[in-house]
Amino acid sequence: MAPKLKLSVIVPVGPGDRAWPGLLRDLHALEGDAEILLVTPIGARPCDFQPREYGLRVPARWLESPVGRGVQQNAGAAAARGEMLWFLHADSRLPTETVATAMGFRRRAALGYFRLGYLEDGPKAARLNALGAGLRSRWLGLPFGDQGFMLERATFAQLGGFDASLSGGEDHALVWLARRRGVTLVDLGAPVYSSARRYREHGWVRTTLRHAGLTVTQAVRFHAAARRHDAIGKSGT
Repeated sequence: MAPKLKLSVIVPVGPGDRAWPGLLRDLHALEGDAEILLVTPIGARPCDFQPREYGLRVPARWLESPVGRGVQQNAGAAAARGEMLWFLHADSRLPTETVATAMGFRRRAALGYFRLGYLEDGPKAARLNALGAGLRSRWLGLPFGDQGFMLERATFAQLGGFDASLSGGEDHALVWLARRRGVTLVDLGAPVYSSARRYREHGWVRTTLRHAGLTVTQAVRFHAAARRHDAIGKSGT
């Protein structure tokens, strides 16, 4: 049996995604008892991957699973050897301080998340979206997956992982479930940067309104599902 590690970084990579090399270069700061798992849809794994090209000091390997971010993240978690799981989006960018913070985080029954920022590849107005993400996380207790979720393997297993039946919002659903199960949300303080290109490509106003609408719709749906779950639990006691 392979020895357990301290940290497993899990990165779902979508079909045709070309953002992941930048993330791997940032993860060169990762060292010690850690590993990197990149999970791609079946048949889409790069055949010429050479970890040394990215300056990595920890093992990195590709896995394949059916397509879907939640499905791919669950597959990565199932194959991971780390006691802590760190879920990152392929277009995330990490300062060295963020990697160090992740390596030092260890807390039971907790979901850690980072502070979202945006790269300079989109409109400057994206800074307002980063500010909104911070307010949403602190005031409403709703961090999202692009903020880099961190959980103990045992906590993730107790939550049942990401809901693979969802075509989107699996991160939002996991947070609602975590809160209902008494899992503490922890602001880790360090930044994670995401691409702002979608705001440039689709328009800042249109994209912002679309995301806001999805957040509200998902919140109503997941809250209603939580109430139904609690009601069923009480009727069964």
